[in-house]
Amino acid sequence: MTPPPTAITTAFIPVRDPRAGAHWFADVFGLEIVEESDFSSVLAGSHGQVTLMGPRSGIEVVPGLPWATCSFRVDDLEPVHELLARLGAHPSEVLGDPGRCLFFTATDPDGNTILVTDR
Repeated sequence: MTPPPTAITTAFIPVRDPRAGAHWFADVFGLEIVEESDFSSVLAGSHGQVTLMGPRSGIEVVPGLPWATCSFRVDDLEPVHELLARLGAHPSEVLGDPGRCLFFTATDPDGNTILVTDR
């Protein structure tokens, strides 16, 4: 018997302030803030969602992850790269293979590594 298809529903990112983080991610990636609280905030895009978990949520992870918990796919890397540079998010150079996938990393205000891809 083949199991039914599975959808990944959310990725989690630890933050110090879920409300402030929600507005930062919404502004940078055009995500919709679905839920916002002092415990956690949920943002949704066209293909999934991300949950920002604050200290009051009981999560045991300290913000500042050196690896990305998920990727953010954008239609055009250049304007997002420029915006993140202006915001002091330290975007890396654009890497990858144009025929396969281009990407770069940056950091959110809590120091978490985020991965931005073109597909």
